[in-house]
Amino acid sequence: MRVDSESSTDRYENIKEGRYNVAFLIMDGTFNTELTAPYDIFHHTIFRDSIKPMNVFMVANTLDPITTFEGIKLLPNFNYLVDSLPPIDILVVPSAEGHLDKDLRDTLMLNFVKSTAQSAQFVTSHCDGAFVLAEAGLLQDIESTTFPGDITTYRERYPSQVIHDSVLFVHDGKFITSAGGAKSFEAALYLCEFLYGKSIADQLASGLVIDWDLSSISYIKVK
Repeated sequence: MRVDSESSTDRYENIKEGRYNVAFLIMDGTFNTELTAPYDIFHHTIFRDSIKPMNVFMVANTLDPITTFEGIKLLPNFNYLVDSLPPIDILVVPSAEGHLDKDLRDTLMLNFVKSTAQSAQFVTSHCDGAFVLAEAGLLQDIESTTFPGDITTYRERYPSQVIHDSVLFVHDGKFITSAGGAKSFEAALYLCEFLYGKSIADQLASGLVIDWDLSSISYIKVK
């Protein structure tokens, strides 16, 4: 069990005003890369000048430690079931081991995603996180993608959706769905370039030693 004397009010101390609030939805079985890749990119915006940077934090249905698929223990910042959360501007749904089965039966989690998406400026998924968005009914008229190895399953489960393969990510409205894995860096850098421009995205990529050139990336921008 988590030994934590912090109240949700105390945890607000890390939420700085004048920034985008970026919530990462985590649960047992979350895959490291789909979490840490966008987390790193977005967190590093605080080191760039003359932009509106990002507050990054993790939300779960508990404050107890979350165990990733690879075995790392994470401490959620907020319990979305009981805490008063900061307004969420960007919701990030990394992939998790149960995103093709048991997590899709978690109605409380799906309801949180659906309600948060209504007011969020952007909702992003990585790898099989797209299944969560689709199961929450958010992608009915949205073009999307997911982990290449699960495209067939994705199409079978959601036959009415427009689903792309052979691309790293798809941007449709407020939704950005990514193939995931190490390419989660690219999807996160894309959102930063969309928000801040090429110069800032180049700086973020350089700081993490990532070769970044949007013109060479296979992606789809719908609207």
